[in-house]
Amino acid sequence: MKERYQKGYFLGIVILTGIVCGAGAIILYVLIDLVTEIFLNGFGGIDLPNAYGEVKIFDLNIDLPQIPYFIIPVIGGALSGIVVYRFSPEAEGHGTDSVIRAFHREHGMIRGRVPVIKAIATSLTIGSGGSAGREGPVAQIGAGFGSFIAQKLGLSDRERRILVVSGMAGGIGGIFRSPLGGALFGIEVLYRKDAETDGLIYAFITSIISYMVFSLFLFLYHHEYPGSIFRTPEIIRVDFAEIPFFAITGILCVGVAQVYVRFFYLIHDTFKKIKVKSWLKPAIGGFITGIIALIIPQTMGMSYGYVQLAIDGQLGMRIILGLLVAKILATSFTVGSGGSGGVFAPSIVIGSMVGALVGSIAELFMPGAIEFPGIYAIIGMGAFISAVAKTPIASIIMVLEMSGGYELLPAIMTASSISYVLSGGISIYREQMETRADSPAHRRELVKDILETIRVSDAMTPADGVISVSPSSTVKDVLYLVKTTGHLGFPVVENDRLAGIITLSDINKIPDDEKDTKRIDEIMTRKLIYVSPDENLENALKLLISHDVGRLPVVSDGKLVGIITRSDIMRAHAKELARLEQ
Repeated sequence: MKERYQKGYFLGIVILTGIVCGAGAIILYVLIDLVTEIFLNGFGGIDLPNAYGEVKIFDLNIDLPQIPYFIIPVIGGALSGIVVYRFSPEAEGHGTDSVIRAFHREHGMIRGRVPVIKAIATSLTIGSGGSAGREGPVAQIGAGFGSFIAQKLGLSDRERRILVVSGMAGGIGGIFRSPLGGALFGIEVLYRKDAETDGLIYAFITSIISYMVFSLFLFLYHHEYPGSIFRTPEIIRVDFAEIPFFAITGILCVGVAQVYVRFFYLIHDTFKKIKVKSWLKPAIGGFITGIIALIIPQTMGMSYGYVQLAIDGQLGMRIILGLLVAKILATSFTVGSGGSGGVFAPSIVIGSMVGALVGSIAELFMPGAIEFPGIYAIIGMGAFISAVAKTPIASIIMVLEMSGGYELLPAIMTASSISYVLSGGISIYREQMETRADSPAHRRELVKDILETIRVSDAMTPADGVISVSPSSTVKDVLYLVKTTGHLGFPVVENDRLAGIITLSDINKIPDDEKDTKRIDEIMTRKLIYVSPDENLENALKLLISHDVGRLPVVSDGKLVGIITRSDIMRAHAKELARLEQ
């Protein structure tokens, strides 16, 4: 593995992964736009607003038979379910959890077909009005390619896992136009209280390359670079008097996050128990989503256009509250039922509505003092994602890159830090580990020395299984034991207490004519080297090596309680390794 790093072989693969991640982001973006144009615009006759930086690829202007728009999510859910459960069941749901699970528990193994199926199924879900996002699918697409190429090239587990992280970062960094945030998301999302620092540099590389590939596509198509996804006011002034409202945004995001995560998994677990064909479940979820959209049509699709309107201060309180509640419900039924789509984009929408709500209330309490109430939508995004995704640093950076509102850094940091700390252990990603020490991917390497974790008493041969001799025994008696047992040394025990050690080398110093009468207590070694049963095997092994002996007596309060040998230590080491690798 070192040779690969030194020769640039692995680096070349990382660069290739970044290029493919950018291409995958383009394909997913185009597919979603195409299906949206056909289903929602064509069949449904509904035209949802886009965010400022969202580029519309297709404008087909074809006459299609009209279908009530709230029925379309049912069709999209059914088609998505058929594609997923027929060809790749692991592509169901929001995708990010599948990548996290593959990293921790499956040695970074992801089937090669997953990225293709995920792209098709997600475009059907989102394009038909399902409430979902692109982050989970694009993460699974990027990670899937990284895993695929690692398998084909026979790379090690560590290299394969790094490519999974890099691929996930590349997908996110490209489609969200957030190169730094995407890289940080890739290493943060695996844990609730840690980060996969081993993959940081490679995540940077894939993310920036994917970002450049995706941005080049938008530039060539649009003839100008559209910039960040959302537009913020060109001049933003944040008053120190608003700090309490930043804190309130963070606190309110925690409460909404609790509701969102609990309700999402209530629906998810309920659908797992429903006894119907698996492919029908996303259709049922689509039906309920359609009913919700009948009341709040703004909840259909990713709803980025309404986030932009919230930032621009053009959403009324009724729409803000309605979209906040409807997005939680619709996302839970769309994705929780097994529909293919991410939960990051809905989190952006929900968080922005929480922030917009606080901004509107702040303007009521401090008329004229809150110059830009719409910016609270951006603050809410960062705070909410920090709470539900457990990616506090990535959330802050991604929101800044997606909105271009860098002047809001102190405000977003305030709200996000509060929401992350107060949200505790809740997370929309069930497969996240607490720390690297809890991950099967790192458990083995993080044990500084496995022998340090095992006590001598757990590996020794107990005293009742040890052959010992009495101080009054003769050399002839010990020679007989050497021949019959094959052991080259024996503890000398008197009244259960260790008196000394007799070895074959001690015996060989005695003339032959004295061996029948010479007593053991006359020639035994009284300067004892021993270990206690509470010591660890690392210390026992060091004593064996430093004194060049094969066995050590185990003594407690002067009494012999066992014997520890090199073989005992090797056996305990192998047993513990096998347990850790399960």
